[in-house]
Amino acid sequence: MNSFNYSLLSIACLSALSAHANDHSDIERITVYDKQNRVVLESGLATKSNMTLMETPAPVVIIDRDLINSQGVSNLQDLVRNVSGLTQAGNNYGIGDNLVVRGLGANYTYDGMYGGAGLGNTFNPTRSLTNVESVEVLKGPATGLYGMGSAGGVINLIEKKPQFNAQHTVAAKVGQWNSYSLAIDSTAAITEQLAYRINAKSARSDGYRDLKDDRDEVYAALKYVFNDQQDLMLSAAYIDDAIAVDSIGHPIRIYNAASVGGKTAGDVSGVDLLNDPNGAGVQLSDAQRQQLADSLSANDGLTPYHFGHRGIISPMAKDNEGEELRLKLTHNIYITDDLLLNQQLQYRNYESSFARQTGAYNYVYWNRNGVINADPRAPLVIDDTLYPFAARRQEYRQVEADEKSWQYFADLRYNFTINDIDNELLVNANYEDRDIRLSQYSIFDADKIIKNKQGEVIYQGQLPYILDMRNPNWGTGDFHDYDPLQTSNYNKKVRAGGVGLQHVAYIHNTFTTRIGLAYNHIKQSYEHLGVDPRYRASAAAPTPEANTSDSGLTYNLGATYRPTDDLSFFINHAKGRTAYSVLGSVAGNEADRDDAESISNDIGMRFKAFDDQLLASLILFDTARTNLEYANPDYEAGVSAPSVPKSYYNGEEQTTGVELDLNADLNARWKINLNAVYQDARDKKNPHATSFDTRQKGVPYVTASTWLTYSADWFKLASPLNLSAGVQYVDDRSTNSTSFGIPDGYVPSYTVYDAVLAYQAEQWQVQLNLNNVFNKKYYSKAMYLGGMPGEERNAELTFSYSL
Repeated sequence: MNSFNYSLLSIACLSALSAHANDHSDIERITVYDKQNRVVLESGLATKSNMTLMETPAPVVIIDRDLINSQGVSNLQDLVRNVSGLTQAGNNYGIGDNLVVRGLGANYTYDGMYGGAGLGNTFNPTRSLTNVESVEVLKGPATGLYGMGSAGGVINLIEKKPQFNAQHTVAAKVGQWNSYSLAIDSTAAITEQLAYRINAKSARSDGYRDLKDDRDEVYAALKYVFNDQQDLMLSAAYIDDAIAVDSIGHPIRIYNAASVGGKTAGDVSGVDLLNDPNGAGVQLSDAQRQQLADSLSANDGLTPYHFGHRGIISPMAKDNEGEELRLKLTHNIYITDDLLLNQQLQYRNYESSFARQTGAYNYVYWNRNGVINADPRAPLVIDDTLYPFAARRQEYRQVEADEKSWQYFADLRYNFTINDIDNELLVNANYEDRDIRLSQYSIFDADKIIKNKQGEVIYQGQLPYILDMRNPNWGTGDFHDYDPLQTSNYNKKVRAGGVGLQHVAYIHNTFTTRIGLAYNHIKQSYEHLGVDPRYRASAAAPTPEANTSDSGLTYNLGATYRPTDDLSFFINHAKGRTAYSVLGSVAGNEADRDDAESISNDIGMRFKAFDDQLLASLILFDTARTNLEYANPDYEAGVSAPSVPKSYYNGEEQTTGVELDLNADLNARWKINLNAVYQDARDKKNPHATSFDTRQKGVPYVTASTWLTYSADWFKLASPLNLSAGVQYVDDRSTNSTSFGIPDGYVPSYTVYDAVLAYQAEQWQVQLNLNNVFNKKYYSKAMYLGGMPGEERNAELTFSYSL
């Protein structure tokens, strides 16, 4: 981590702060799980106003600490099962948290402030739940309230805060694959006005399939309460982790059924696998063609080839070593009883360094552009020996990335009453500054050949071919022993700011209306610093900084109708604005143009039952990200006239569907969480591409999950014995790629069962988690042209002691 001038940073922070909503006794407070149906109470995620979920005209789901604890999860990835419409992103290369909401990108925040990734980042932190009290998910745009963000919505992690009542906890966990952790959490008053909190954890795991995970994290906070009207909190977070990356998982063998008259891989013989009649492709003998056919199984070309516990993970792959520092100052002041000012100022620095394998393709048979098995997209033959399970076109990328960001929010809320109608007026302003420095080197196998204008070979990859992906022969030595090319080298800056105005009216406990308008400005700068001339001679030299910007209005419009205390209906229409990518170049687009926008339409119903011990929602939605760039097929660099545009910007990604979320604490014994979604996520980005109006990769049509807890008075114990069981279903996910010859590729659906046994006495608790009870083989993530195998059956034991 770079050194930081803490004294200057502290001085800069002294004008800042966060948000505490006004505590009105007449506001309904529902809780979920143990205390049941917790609603957005303080600076609610959807509106930053005092509003229960029954009144909120927006889709919001909350996961509180009781559910997190009952499931025994320690990272954000494992919470996906608890929120409808929240799924693993396709093609995320296994690096950090890369989730999608309704098929679109997510914005990650801690207490509303930027938490890294999103907006096209390929280097992402992995967020643990060590210092997280609860997680809130807002679906759809909220640009006016949270600044520049992704189109799908906001995943907001509520961090633990200092408490004046002393609480001290020590927790230890052990599990399979040599997994263990030790954590402490301590909070108490230092004086009558000053409280602290220290939360630290160290965790190690060899990981399933040797996907190791080492993590050290420390969180510290001081909260000073001046009086009933004003408080100030300074918090810091430092995380140092190293997580093994498997960016390929188990690949789909590239067998193209259309090239064999539609015959599936299980139905072909060597006679069907014809050589190219013009001799242009790899020419196989009759015996080799039969050998190739014999290697095929029925699902090749469709689903990943299962290696069991193994995978194509080279010793030259380097863990994603991330180092993160966050410093934040939060300040709340009640100027009057009805006028509240909330401020937050945050500095964040995240460094990431890793080497991942992005290419290793097993080509079996493909008639591409009229040529059968044209090198390098062909079966590998060396010295007349066919290697049917060879992996070709390997590439390893070594990435060094450093992202620094400043973010400031100010929210001024005024509560007033006119004609017995309660009103809230929110004026907000935000500014954020992200500066990203990225450098990337790549090494290749012999399939990578670069020639100069005279046709002379100036570069050929030196990595050895993987002759059998089931038992790879790895190259020896170090990454730099294989003549790496610098393929990326740039600075990217994104500046965004905005002001907004929101009005919320509570009309006689029956109607709630919301009107929010915001003006946002986004400026992006890109400076190319030069790459290896062998890689891209025409663009090797550094170039001047290029800039593009966009400004415009965003809005949120919503209304809730509540015919009874236990039933409400809402509609929501929102438009957001976001940078198309915080990594992509703006070269060629220096003229100001519209950035990406997000549009969301929701119609929902919520209902309560059992004396507020059950809360459920059913929502119909249509969400899209628009103004997406795609190449003009009529444009040719250096040839086309200036009037011919290089790109168009009217593409979109769109998802429609229906969501169900239910949380209930029916009595002292039974608790249940249930959620499900049907969603159709479509790629409508480029009307000239074969992928136009096809399924978004990695996004399932259906996901459903339930978690049930029963408190049993057995064995005459002092406290109940908690038994929990969970079921998660994920539908198949597309990994199709016409450009790679597997247009029908997918990752199969799966159902996984988990169980937990927990017992808590006055000061200590012990919990046993048994995951994947029936040892189901499945793919937890849809990777690029393949899938990531999910963990086999495993157990974790946690012991904690509190004072």
